[in-house]
Amino acid sequence: MPAYLVVDTLLDDPAGYEPYKAQAKPIAERFGGEYLARGGPITVKESDLWVPTRMVMVKFADSETANRFYDSPEYQAILPISKKSARRTAFVLEGV
Repeated sequence: MPAYLVVDTLLDDPAGYEPYKAQAKPIAERFGGEYLARGGPITVKESDLWVPTRMVMVKFADSETANRFYDSPEYQAILPISKKSARRTAFVLEGV
């Protein structure tokens, strides 16, 4: 079953975030990740629980692969770049 890495990002330092973006995409693609959304316009319809800021959604073959990507040494090596320049919420969601 496909799984999606979903990340909501509030950029504190957009320029500092650019190196992370440039490196994260090819790593995700090596794990079969396909970017479905990456920071495009958001139209919020309901916001009782949460108001998204900048959404990214990456599709993987399954949750095991999505978690292998996130936990990989390659991705973990660049994650501090993101955490230094942004605040994030990230989760893996199984889907159809």
